[in-house]
Amino acid sequence: MKKIKRTERGFTLIELMVVIVILGILAGLIVPRIMGRPDEARQAKARLQIESLDTALKLYKLDNGNYPTTEQGLQALVEAPSTGTPVKNWRQGGYLEKGKVPKDPWDNEFVYISPGSHGEYDLTSRGADGEPGGEAKNKDINSWESE
Repeated sequence: MKKIKRTERGFTLIELMVVIVILGILAGLIVPRIMGRPDEARQAKARLQIESLDTALKLYKLDNGNYPTTEQGLQALVEAPSTGTPVKNWRQGGYLEKGKVPKDPWDNEFVYISPGSHGEYDLTSRGADGEPGGEAKNKDINSWESE
């Protein structure tokens, strides 16, 4: 019988344990930093949603000549408005991909005012507390402010 010489070497138990401990230390340092920022993630998501709604509102204006009124609201982006100025070229299927007006990351409605005090319209997420103003996680996110 021939004896096969092994040139391959596996990891020892101690080497595996060292790697596991290093990964545990890294996870212990990184995970709390990522998990400790849900409010910042929600604020970033609200900004992205506002930008998306801004784009839909601009498309609505291109087709119809003006922005929806405050009374018509953002709902005019998903169904042809039945109140206010009649629309002539409302896009079949609406202006939002999912066919509904999204809520902000805190499950509140966006505040839409047209004409706005900061431009042709104002679009706002009221933050975590759902109230005007606020600091930190309760801070309003507005369409006229860019970061």
